[in-house]
Amino acid sequence: MSTPYIPCLDLNTYVNGTEEQRKKFSDELGKAFNDSGFVTITNHGVSQELIDKLYNNIKELFALPVDVKRKYEKVELAGQRGYTSAGKETAKGAKTADLKEFWQIGQTVTDGDAIKSEYPENEIVEEIPEFNTVTREIYQKLEENGKHLLRAIATYLGLPIGYFDQHVHNGNSILRGIHYFPIEDPDSIAPDAVRAGAHEDINLITLLIGASADGLEVLTRSNEWLPIKAHHTDIVVNVGDMLQRLTNNKLRSTTHRVVNPPRELMKTSRFSVPFFLHPRSNMDLTSLESCIDAEHPKVYSDMTAGEYLDERLREIGLKKM
Repeated sequence: MSTPYIPCLDLNTYVNGTEEQRKKFSDELGKAFNDSGFVTITNHGVSQELIDKLYNNIKELFALPVDVKRKYEKVELAGQRGYTSAGKETAKGAKTADLKEFWQIGQTVTDGDAIKSEYPENEIVEEIPEFNTVTREIYQKLEENGKHLLRAIATYLGLPIGYFDQHVHNGNSILRGIHYFPIEDPDSIAPDAVRAGAHEDINLITLLIGASADGLEVLTRSNEWLPIKAHHTDIVVNVGDMLQRLTNNKLRSTTHRVVNPPRELMKTSRFSVPFFLHPRSNMDLTSLESCIDAEHPKVYSDMTAGEYLDERLREIGLKKM
């Protein structure tokens, strides 16, 4: 059995490197996304000070009283902005909701782009003055990192380097702060209840900056669960379903989950802040001709990113049928 290929790549060698270094980065990224679907990224330009501020603000947010958090819960937005309480999101195909609550922040359009009308406004957290400033700064930095990674992916796929640029400019990306809350009585939860059931992400790529505890696992090609260990300063990046559809499974959206801690740690919290990089809703996800041949026939039906997102939000219970 071969060990899954999950490299740690230096993003600075791509952003500021030579042509040879950029090509090597693209090849390494593509190889990993073919194999495990995951990489970890260093030298991404997000300071430790900002990461610490982010997690301090996220912890403060979820420590607010339930009635305060629920005033920011907008059911009509299907969890796409503000607070989503426990019991609302279920992994596709699962019967029991994940053991978590979360908060979502979306795109801020500042250049007069007409797409602004498609996006709800972000909720302003009145109780935590720094929250919206810090999360917006993180959003922008991760979005910029994501654009660099997509350019590297475009090179790997033999596409023009700017192929994704027009699709992700003012895209429908989401920064999600997650609180996997303490379980005071482990015997009271359903036997199949977990912090995050096995799932694949919906978007193009996901960038996860730090996490307050272990628990993230990926399903390898040999059907074994592999814990992902990353330094708190690293960014973990994985392929989402939209990129998998576009590449006709050349780049694989890897199944992953967040497992419950050992029983003696069930009363502790875990915090996580993934950035889901989405394109604009009108991006065509029709599989690339270059990824279709006799050995790899076309697998997916044609649809836009917006249509696919809508379908998946219904499948995971955030949007009503």
